[in-house]
Amino acid sequence: MITLLISAGVAFVVSILATPWAVRKLRQHNIGQFIQEEVSGHLHKQGTPTMGGVVMIGAVLIGYLVSHVRLWGVEGFHLSIIPFSRGGLLALLALTGMGAIGLVDDYLKVSRKRSLGLGKAAKLGGQLTVAALFAWGATNAGISTELSFARPLGIDLGVFFVVLVLVMLAGTANAVNLTDGMDGLAAGSAVLVFGAFVIIGYWKFRHWEFYSALDPLEAGVVSAAMAGALLGFLWWNAAPARIFMGDVGSQALGGLMAALALLTNTQLLLILLGGLYVAETASVILQVASFKLTGRRIFRMAPFHYHFDLGGWPETTVVVRFWIIAGLCVALALGIFYGDFINSGLLDVPFGAN
Repeated sequence: MITLLISAGVAFVVSILATPWAVRKLRQHNIGQFIQEEVSGHLHKQGTPTMGGVVMIGAVLIGYLVSHVRLWGVEGFHLSIIPFSRGGLLALLALTGMGAIGLVDDYLKVSRKRSLGLGKAAKLGGQLTVAALFAWGATNAGISTELSFARPLGIDLGVFFVVLVLVMLAGTANAVNLTDGMDGLAAGSAVLVFGAFVIIGYWKFRHWEFYSALDPLEAGVVSAAMAGALLGFLWWNAAPARIFMGDVGSQALGGLMAALALLTNTQLLLILLGGLYVAETASVILQVASFKLTGRRIFRMAPFHYHFDLGGWPETTVVVRFWIIAGLCVALALGIFYGDFINSGLLDVPFGAN
């Protein structure tokens, strides 16, 4: 528990203090956000510093590192380092790997001074590389390759596990990226999801006899660090935002969410945990399909948070109400997770029994 608190606290302090410094540096180098002309009500945000996700990633890495440092032992002052686990390092691989893809995307947008960055083929190639490395490292570390909900379902994917990793990493990263369109929307909703992964990781660590997960406590530590980093970033990203996370932030968030679901064997549960992101992605798919098939649009604009924005809702109203939706999805997912534990009869087994 102390490790979780240290990780979250350090990441929060680093994020909330480093973000305004990043704002100044980004302004000095004219690194600002490009706004689509279709979103006329948001054109005033043109030029707002972006790529703030770099700060979040750095805060997570520092929080995770410091949480493994111990300055006191039984005999008094004693500097020691708790060994890093394979599960924790794999989570950081997904975080930094997907973040690096987003960073290149952001850099190309800024250098070309337009809203188009990395090409689809290049982005997919990068995501495939990260997914392949994650899948290789995870299988060598002994992760279950079975499809899972709260626990493995007995359906072994075998070599197709790599495909699942790619779909989850790329799909979740793109879903979070679609949601990142209003001040604080992606950051605030993501705090709730990572908070849930803190609970799931710690719960599976405490009940390790009943769950198959790869280093669940380390997954919880990384989740806590990201939750803390997001809260620090949200202080400056709340409306009116002084900085945006950029693709480097949204890609990193999505990649880490998918990695944590894989490491804790809650792959399908992620659909509920990230219900808001699923809905945002579905709105885009429905909009495109409807226009191609009928020539008519379902929403004023997709992703559908813009539908309400163009309908006259104040931006802060949309964001807060979408936070509520995200919170309800997370609460439902955690309820199902705990319900699975109860219905499995695990509460009848004495704690610590084999």
